Amino acid sequence: MSKIIIICGPTAVGKTKYAIEIAKSFNGEIISADSMQLYKHMNIGSAKPTSEELAQVKHYLIDEIDPREMFSAAEYQKRAKIAIKAVMSKGKTPVISGGTGLYVNSLIYDMDFSKQPLSTDYRKKLENLASEKGNEFVHELLVEKDKDAGERIHPNSVRRVIRALEVIHLGDKVKPFKESFVKTKDYSYVIIGLSRNREEMYERINERVEILLEKGLVEEIRSLLDMGLTQTDISMKGIGYKEIIGYIKGEYDLEFAVDLVKKNTRHYAKRQMTWFRRYEDINWFNLSEYENDEQAIEEIKRWLLKNN
Repeated sequence: MSKIIIICGPTAVGKTKYAIEIAKSFNGEIISADSMQLYKHMNIGSAKPTSEELAQVKHYLIDEIDPREMFSAAEYQKRAKIAIKAVMSKGKTPVISGGTGLYVNSLIYDMDFSKQPLSTDYRKKLENLASEKGNEFVHELLVEKDKDAGERIHPNSVRRVIRALEVIHLGDKVKPFKESFVKTKDYSYVIIGLSRNREEMYERINERVEILLEKGLVEEIRSLLDMGLTQTDISMKGIGYKEIIGYIKGEYDLEFAVDLVKKNTRHYAKRQMTWFRRYEDINWFNLSEYENDEQAIEEIKRWLLKNN
């Protein structure tokens, strides 16, 4: 392959398995585009690839950042592009795999994260609100002021939410997605979108949550709290972590926490699909239409060979 392969889709769709098989077939190495799998010590809740999976293909940007550290999309872009160059220098194919839309954006568009903020005082106020009341609260402020912008920008993309509110605060209009970014000229790429029928996705999400609990999700979160992390840390705001913290603090029972994780994960998967559907050059494969994963993988391989 002379192009970078990007594999994206909602949580629990099966990206890890597909990325590994495609990387093995196209002499590739995998670069994660997952905002939670970056963090050390957060193995269960982030559904990191297992040691067996990691051994099959070299992975980058997994298990690299201390969860007590701040980490931005700008830093991700920097590290990922270094990894892309490293893979390409070996004559191998970079395979980007993940569901964090802003991270994928940072690799396919010329996103300049170095721009200065528009309004320092207002931005600080919004940052404090996000820290005290959460990302969703600030995102709701954007929805109230510009519903279209609120639908386009993910609640967890706090910097973009705040920048959009700054633009509105100064009397300007937030540009639509297609007008906001120019495709990168650093490399060429193909984007594979993985999806499944809604009923199957919900079943997979519910099953995944139960498996994470069996693997020790609650114990993992207790150990993170013992390390000094709190619910105010960005790393602990991920789905699966924030809900279980509420249970550990005695705000509700475990059954309620588990239901909350499942519900929030379903909502997140829906937002991910909305995000990725905006890509005009994405090539979708509905995995529910195949007899099994192996058949779907072979179909994707054939498509990639044909469209290289």
